[in-house]
Amino acid sequence: MIRAFVALDLPAEVRSALAVQQFLLPLPRKIEPESFHLTLLFLGEVPETVLEAAHEEFETIVRPPFGLEVAGLGLFGGERPRAVWAGLRPSDPLARLQARIERAARVAGIEPERRRFVPHVTLGRFAPPPPEERFRLERAVAEGASFRGGAFEVTRFFLYRSHLGPKGARYEELASYPLRGGAP
Repeated sequence: MIRAFVALDLPAEVRSALAVQQFLLPLPRKIEPESFHLTLLFLGEVPETVLEAAHEEFETIVRPPFGLEVAGLGLFGGERPRAVWAGLRPSDPLARLQARIERAARVAGIEPERRRFVPHVTLGRFAPPPPEERFRLERAVAEGASFRGGAFEVTRFFLYRSHLGPKGARYEELASYPLRGGAP
Protein backbone atom coordinates (compact mmCIF):
# COMPACT_ATOMS: atom_id res chain seq x y z
CA MET A 1 0.00 0.00 0.00
CA ILE A 2 1.19 3.48 -0.88
CA ARG A 3 -0.02 6.64 0.87
CA ALA A 4 -0.38 9.16 -1.95
CA PHE A 5 -1.80 12.51 -2.95
CA VAL A 6 -1.96 14.84 -5.97
CA ALA A 7 -0.71 18.40 -5.49
CA LEU A 8 0.69 21.58 -6.96
CA ASP A 9 4.23 22.59 -6.10
CA LEU A 10 4.99 26.21 -5.26
CA PRO A 11 7.71 28.44 -6.71
CA ALA A 12 10.59 29.51 -4.46
CA GLU A 13 9.39 33.12 -4.11
CA VAL A 14 5.96 31.99 -2.91
CA ARG A 15 7.56 29.52 -0.46
CA SER A 16 9.72 32.37 0.87
CA ALA A 17 6.74 34.66 1.39
CA LEU A 18 4.89 31.84 3.17
CA ALA A 19 7.92 31.09 5.36
CA VAL A 20 8.12 34.75 6.44
CA GLN A 21 4.40 34.79 7.27
CA GLN A 22 4.76 31.47 9.11
CA PHE A 23 7.61 32.95 11.19
CA LEU A 24 5.34 35.81 12.26
CA LEU A 25 2.65 33.46 13.59
CA PRO A 26 2.74 31.92 17.08
CA LEU A 27 2.46 28.37 15.71
CA PRO A 28 2.98 25.49 18.16
CA ARG A 29 4.27 23.26 15.32
CA LYS A 30 5.34 24.48 11.87
CA ILE A 31 5.47 22.72 8.52
CA GLU A 32 8.93 22.85 6.95
CA PRO A 33 8.85 25.35 4.04
CA GLU A 34 10.28 22.76 1.63
CA SER A 35 7.12 20.72 2.30
CA PHE A 36 4.68 23.53 1.37
CA HIS A 37 2.29 22.43 -1.38
CA LEU A 38 -1.34 22.74 -2.46
CA THR A 39 -3.08 19.38 -2.17
CA LEU A 40 -5.57 18.81 -4.98
CA LEU A 41 -6.66 15.33 -3.89
CA PHE A 42 -5.61 13.04 -1.06
CA LEU A 43 -5.72 9.47 -2.40
CA GLY A 44 -5.06 7.71 0.91
CA GLU A 45 -3.45 4.28 1.22
CA VAL A 46 -3.83 2.60 -2.16
CA PRO A 47 -2.46 -0.61 -3.69
CA GLU A 48 0.38 -0.07 -6.15
CA THR A 49 -1.70 -1.45 -9.06
CA VAL A 50 -4.51 1.04 -8.36
CA LEU A 51 -2.00 3.88 -8.07
CA GLU A 52 -0.57 2.86 -11.47
CA ALA A 53 -4.10 2.96 -12.94
CA ALA A 54 -4.57 6.44 -11.43
CA HIS A 55 -1.24 7.55 -12.91
CA GLU A 56 -2.42 6.42 -16.36
CA GLU A 57 -5.67 8.38 -15.90
CA PHE A 58 -3.82 11.50 -14.73
CA GLU A 59 -1.67 11.36 -17.88
CA THR A 60 -4.82 11.81 -20.00
CA ILE A 61 -5.82 15.11 -18.36
CA VAL A 62 -5.73 18.02 -20.78
CA ARG A 63 -6.07 21.45 -19.16
CA PRO A 64 -4.35 24.73 -20.01
CA PRO A 65 -1.88 26.42 -17.64
CA PHE A 66 -3.39 29.09 -15.40
CA GLY A 67 -2.46 31.64 -12.75
CA LEU A 68 -3.00 31.44 -8.98
CA GLU A 69 -2.43 33.87 -6.14
CA VAL A 70 -1.79 33.01 -2.49
CA ALA A 71 -3.90 35.34 -0.35
CA GLY A 72 -5.19 35.41 3.23
CA LEU A 73 -4.82 33.16 6.26
CA GLY A 74 -7.20 30.88 8.10
CA LEU A 75 -7.64 28.20 10.75
CA PHE A 76 -9.08 24.70 10.51
CA GLY A 77 -10.76 23.28 13.58
CA GLY A 78 -13.24 25.93 14.70
CA GLU A 79 -13.27 26.25 18.50
CA ARG A 80 -10.41 23.75 18.70
CA PRO A 81 -7.98 24.96 16.00
CA ARG A 82 -5.59 22.30 14.71
CA ALA A 83 -4.08 23.89 11.59
CA VAL A 84 -3.18 27.31 10.16
CA TRP A 85 -3.23 27.79 6.42
CA ALA A 86 -2.65 30.33 3.68
CA GLY A 87 -5.50 30.51 1.19
CA LEU A 88 -5.72 31.11 -2.53
CA ARG A 89 -7.80 33.58 -4.48
CA PRO A 90 -10.85 31.84 -6.00
CA SER A 91 -9.95 30.22 -9.31
CA ASP A 92 -12.31 28.47 -11.72
CA PRO A 93 -9.40 26.81 -13.59
CA LEU A 94 -8.11 25.38 -10.29
CA ALA A 95 -11.57 24.07 -9.37
CA ARG A 96 -11.95 22.47 -12.83
CA LEU A 97 -8.48 20.85 -12.61
CA GLN A 98 -9.22 19.48 -9.14
CA ALA A 99 -12.60 18.06 -10.28
CA ARG A 100 -10.95 16.43 -13.32
CA ILE A 101 -8.26 14.84 -11.10
CA GLU A 102 -10.93 13.53 -8.74
CA ARG A 103 -12.86 11.97 -11.66
CA ALA A 104 -9.66 10.34 -12.94
CA ALA A 105 -8.98 8.88 -9.47
CA ARG A 106 -12.51 7.45 -9.29
CA VAL A 107 -12.14 5.86 -12.74
CA ALA A 108 -8.94 4.20 -11.48
CA GLY A 109 -10.82 2.72 -8.52
CA ILE A 110 -9.94 5.22 -5.77
CA GLU A 111 -12.72 6.53 -3.55
CA PRO A 112 -11.44 9.93 -2.32
CA GLU A 113 -12.53 11.52 0.95
CA ARG A 114 -15.86 13.29 0.79
CA ARG A 115 -14.49 16.64 1.96
CA ARG A 116 -15.22 19.84 0.08
CA PHE A 117 -12.12 21.09 -1.75
CA VAL A 118 -10.72 24.13 0.10
CA PRO A 119 -7.54 25.28 -1.69
CA HIS A 120 -4.87 26.08 0.88
CA VAL A 121 -1.23 25.67 1.89
CA THR A 122 -0.82 24.33 5.42
CA LEU A 123 1.63 26.39 7.49
CA GLY A 124 1.29 24.50 10.78
CA ARG A 125 -0.49 21.50 12.34
CA PHE A 126 -0.87 20.96 16.07
CA ALA A 127 -3.05 19.71 18.90
CA PRO A 128 -5.67 22.28 19.92
CA PRO A 129 -3.81 24.81 22.11
CA PRO A 130 -4.95 25.99 25.55
CA PRO A 131 -7.29 29.03 25.55
CA GLU A 132 -4.62 31.73 26.02
CA GLU A 133 -2.47 30.35 23.18
CA ARG A 134 -5.56 29.88 21.01
CA PHE A 135 -6.46 33.55 21.51
CA ARG A 136 -2.95 34.69 20.46
CA LEU A 137 -3.08 32.42 17.41
CA GLU A 138 -6.57 33.55 16.36
CA ARG A 139 -5.56 37.21 16.74
CA ALA A 140 -2.38 36.70 14.66
CA VAL A 141 -4.33 34.92 11.91
CA ALA A 142 -6.95 37.70 11.88
CA GLU A 143 -4.17 40.32 11.64
CA GLY A 144 -2.74 38.37 8.68
CA ALA A 145 -6.04 38.32 6.77
CA SER A 146 -4.63 40.74 4.19
CA PHE A 147 -1.54 38.57 3.61
CA ARG A 148 -0.52 38.22 -0.05
CA GLY A 149 1.97 35.47 -0.85
CA GLY A 150 2.38 36.16 -4.53
CA ALA A 151 0.97 35.09 -7.86
CA PHE A 152 2.36 32.23 -9.93
CA GLU A 153 1.66 30.22 -13.07
CA VAL A 154 0.51 26.62 -12.70
CA THR A 155 2.05 24.59 -15.53
CA ARG A 156 1.96 21.07 -14.04
CA PHE A 157 0.61 18.97 -11.19
CA PHE A 158 2.30 16.14 -9.30
CA LEU A 159 1.66 12.73 -7.78
CA TYR A 160 3.41 12.36 -4.42
CA ARG A 161 4.01 9.55 -1.99
CA SER A 162 3.79 10.48 1.69
CA HIS A 163 6.14 8.82 4.18
CA LEU A 164 4.97 9.40 7.76
CA GLY A 165 7.65 9.76 10.42
CA PRO A 166 8.20 11.13 13.92
CA LYS A 167 9.09 14.59 12.56
CA GLY A 168 6.05 14.71 10.26
CA ALA A 169 5.51 13.62 6.68
CA ARG A 170 8.21 13.48 4.02
CA TYR A 171 7.10 13.67 0.39
CA GLU A 172 8.49 11.82 -2.59
CA GLU A 173 7.56 12.90 -6.12
CA LEU A 174 6.30 9.91 -8.12
CA ALA A 175 5.16 11.64 -11.33
CA SER A 176 4.69 15.04 -12.94
CA TYR A 177 1.88 15.94 -15.36
CA PRO A 178 2.26 19.01 -17.61
CA LEU A 179 -0.75 21.22 -18.30
CA ARG A 180 -1.25 21.76 -21.98
CA GLY A 181 -4.05 22.78 -24.34
CA GLY A 182 -7.67 22.11 -23.59
CA ALA A 183 -10.54 24.39 -22.66
CA PRO A 184 -9.93 26.78 -19.75
